[in-house]
Amino acid sequence: MKLATLRDGSRDGRLVVVRHDGAAVAPCEAWPTLQGALDQWSAAEPALRQLAKRLDAGALDGQPLDFAGLAAPLPRAYEWIDGSAFLNHVILVRKARNAVPPPTLETDPLIYQGGSSDMLGCRDPFVLHDPAWGLDFESEVCVVLGDTPLGTKASDAAACVKLVMLANDWTLRNLVPDELAKSFGFFNSKPATAFSAFAVTPDELGSAWQHGRAHLRVTSTYNGNVVGTCDAGPEMHFSFFELIQHIAKTRKFAAGTVLGSGTVSNADRERGISCLAERRMIETIEGGKPVTPFMQVGDTIEISAGGVFGTIQQKVVAP
Repeated sequence: MKLATLRDGSRDGRLVVVRHDGAAVAPCEAWPTLQGALDQWSAAEPALRQLAKRLDAGALDGQPLDFAGLAAPLPRAYEWIDGSAFLNHVILVRKARNAVPPPTLETDPLIYQGGSSDMLGCRDPFVLHDPAWGLDFESEVCVVLGDTPLGTKASDAAACVKLVMLANDWTLRNLVPDELAKSFGFFNSKPATAFSAFAVTPDELGSAWQHGRAHLRVTSTYNGNVVGTCDAGPEMHFSFFELIQHIAKTRKFAAGTVLGSGTVSNADRERGISCLAERRMIETIEGGKPVTPFMQVGDTIEISAGGVFGTIQQKVVAP
């Protein structure tokens, strides 16, 4: 089942079920917002699936889908938590700022908590206020959680994952070093994150959803050129289930919490990149200094995974 949120002038938009081919949508009168559906998922899911079945079968005409009219599936969320589960990415970006990975890299997930009151839609432009901040895209997979109890173990975490999405977790790279030097984490360097058009139930991924990992190729197209076709499955060192166990160690989480994988990254350089920081680090390793600049006004980024989630298409614009 695929779900999306139409902009309708309200803060939380209008929840719609998406036809399997992504061409048409239908609203569910009983569940006007995705957050409302997640709050009562045991009742909402069967109703939404029934609506999806009728839409797919042609029993409902639906209305044509306009990607430009979509908000993020959750235009605002209770929490946006992002991991860094692809260790190749951690190692490369740490090298880029002359920092060493933590000794617990392989045993203790890296997590930061981002802002969640302003989530960008799949076609929303990114407003770059200062090119000197070093804008970079980051192609990720993320999940939307249902109510997640304190102390949830990885072995029980599958029940907590309700939906899967893609994300572009924008980063202002040149602001990162000074923030981390304060030993208090990211803040100004992490602006609003963008999300895919569709949030899909894990079964929509079929055999690609295995043990808390999405075994999909995440394609990043920068200024019209494919720069990465990275595999989001095998090299995700910590699965979403393990990330859930980590974040639930000391607190519970409400339905509607979004949890990210971190930048999808593969050790095989033939797979390309999911962010410019990795390319710049590889250039430094091979040539002594980075050559690729960070993003500028007019640049574009597209992120997709075989059409399952729709495509994130964003352009960098001036204020």
